[in-house]
Amino acid sequence: MNKIALLYMGGTFGCIGEPLAPMPFTEFLPMLQRLIADDFDVDCFAAPVIKDSSACTASDWLTLVQQIQSLQQQGYSHFVVIHGTDTLSYAAATLARFLGQSCRVVVTGSQYPLLNVAGREIRDFTDARDNLYLALQQVRTLSKGVYLAFHQQVFHAQTALKIHTTELNAFTGTLAAQHCNTVIDAQVISEADLISCRSLSILNVMAQPIELESFKQQLNNLLIHPPHFLVIQGFGTGNLAVDSNIIKIFHQLRLQGCLSILDTQVCFGQMDQRYAISEWVHQAQILMNNTHGHADLYAKLLQLYLKYSTLEQREQHWSFA
Repeated sequence: MNKIALLYMGGTFGCIGEPLAPMPFTEFLPMLQRLIADDFDVDCFAAPVIKDSSACTASDWLTLVQQIQSLQQQGYSHFVVIHGTDTLSYAAATLARFLGQSCRVVVTGSQYPLLNVAGREIRDFTDARDNLYLALQQVRTLSKGVYLAFHQQVFHAQTALKIHTTELNAFTGTLAAQHCNTVIDAQVISEADLISCRSLSILNVMAQPIELESFKQQLNNLLIHPPHFLVIQGFGTGNLAVDSNIIKIFHQLRLQGCLSILDTQVCFGQMDQRYAISEWVHQAQILMNNTHGHADLYAKLLQLYLKYSTLEQREQHWSFA
C-alpha cells in the first residue's frame, strides 16, 4: 500500500479559538484531509487517545503503538504522527523502542496551531503546515525506523530533545542522515502490557548543591514507597558526592526492588567513568545510563519493566536492551 497513515493525537497543532482549545477531532480530521489531499496520498486516523501531551503516559503511547501495528497488518507501512510538543520526545522514543525498524514513522507537532481562530482556514503565521509537510515528505525517503521532524530538521527519535519552550527551532538530536545505533526489533503490544504499564513508577531526582545530610534524608524518604526505577541526574559526566550511608540507602532501595540508574543533568555528551564516580557506582550497585537521552532512557525503562518482572532480570538485560 502506497498511502501514508496520518495519526492525530492532539496538541497545539489542532487547536483553534482565543484562548486556544482543541478543535473536535471529528471536525479537524476531515479538514486536515482536505488541506493535504492535493499534495499527498494520505488516510487520516484519530489516535486511540487524543489529549494534551503533558497528560500523556506510557499507556497512551503503547496504545498508539498497538494501533500502528494493527494498521501494519492492513498493509500500511508509512506513518506520520501529529503529537503535542510537551512530551513529543518521549512519544517518539517510546515508538522507536517498540516499533524498531518494522516500518517508517515520523512524529511531528507544532508551536502554533494549523488553523486560524475560526478554524476555517490555515493560520497566517504557523509552523504546523511546514512541519507536517516535512514529515510527509521524509517518511517516504527515510530508512525504516522512527524519527522526529521539526523546523526543517529530522532527528532519530531516540535522540530527540526539546530545547526551547516557544521558539520554532524547538528540538535537537542526532540528525537522521548521521549514524545512530537504534533499536531494530519490534515488540508486539498486548492487552496485558497496557494494563501492566499503568503501574510503572519512575522517579527522577536532579542533584542540587546541597549538604550530604539533606541528600541522604531525601533518599531515605523513598524507602517508604520506593519506585521501580530511580534515576539520579548527577553533575557533569555523572559526578555525585556520596558517602557510605548514602551507598547503604541505595542497597536498601535495591533490596526493595528499586533499580537505580545514574544519569547526568547535562543535555549533551556521554557519561564518563574516569573519575572517582566509577568506584562508588560499583559499590552502590547502580547502573550507568547508556541510552541516547532522557526520553530514550524512559522508553528503555518502560520496555524493561514490561519484559522482565524482577530487578535481577532487568539488570541482567540492561546492556542488551
